[in-house]
Amino acid sequence: MRRLTPSRLAGLGLFLLAVVVLALWILPSDSYIFLPDRAHPVAPLVTIPGRKPPHDSGGIYFVDVFVRKATWLERLFPGLRKGATVVPAAAVVPPGTSEKTRLKEDQQAMTRSQDIAAAVALRAAGYKVRANPTGALVDDVVPGAPAAGKLEPTDVIVRVGDRRIRTPADLRSAISSRPVGTLLRIVVSRGRTLRTVELRSARDPRVKGRPVIGVVVTQNASIDLPLSVKINAGSVGGPSAGLAFALDLLEQLGRDVDHGHRIAATGEIELDGSVQPIGGVKQKTIGVRKTGIRVFLVPAGDNAAEARRYADGLRIVPVKNFQQALQALATLQNVQ
Repeated sequence: MRRLTPSRLAGLGLFLLAVVVLALWILPSDSYIFLPDRAHPVAPLVTIPGRKPPHDSGGIYFVDVFVRKATWLERLFPGLRKGATVVPAAAVVPPGTSEKTRLKEDQQAMTRSQDIAAAVALRAAGYKVRANPTGALVDDVVPGAPAAGKLEPTDVIVRVGDRRIRTPADLRSAISSRPVGTLLRIVVSRGRTLRTVELRSARDPRVKGRPVIGVVVTQNASIDLPLSVKINAGSVGGPSAGLAFALDLLEQLGRDVDHGHRIAATGEIELDGSVQPIGGVKQKTIGVRKTGIRVFLVPAGDNAAEARRYADGLRIVPVKNFQQALQALATLQNVQ
């Protein structure tokens, strides 16, 4: 047998260390990582018969977030990736669901977002759009909340007690009008059937005294558009590109929305034009900066405050609704 000299022991130790580091770098952990992506122009994704995208130096951009399983090394040292955020698996894939189900739900949310964005843009362009709100669509269920295990993503809440629910605002009003701890009888449309569940509201940890059931909802609606509008976003999912889609559609319908500037936008848009908060603001802000765009429209409130923390010279424009976004873009000055 060959004698293990100190130099050979050191070499063996370095080899084993390299194997361990490589394994930690490759093997997926039980957590997920959010990473910045560059902003992408909306115009190439949109088709309106008889319309062509403007050919100026501007354009509306949307921005996505890379979401994947974190390796063990990324989980242990998240700072290795610039702009990364590591989150527990339950924050991305709720217990009882699968990665495949999550991706399918994200694609469905993207499709709904496109329909609503088209309705908002066409209305702003003067077209008559038939859009009937049909309930509060469950996008996500908070783990450990009263709704966990009883409501599921893609459920449509249509009634709370005797009150008809047509919009997310209806749902918030129905829940907040009763004290914390109230037993609520909730009717949901799941697939082609109606189901009734009972649960007690809980105290919102963020707002003292406000009752919640622990769901993230968006607008469910029956929409009939006067024009054929197609948006091909590929594998991008989720509702957060709604504002960007609506702005670009209006541009292609003949309104000068960007005024010759490159504009990035994020935010879920509702049928009434209101802009709702979204996730991944840190990564999206960094992604916009990486693309070299100088203006970023984001939902007002917490989203705007978070975006400013990572702006580093990027102009953050908080907006509450579609009309406010249009007004903000019309008054932009000194944008390079």
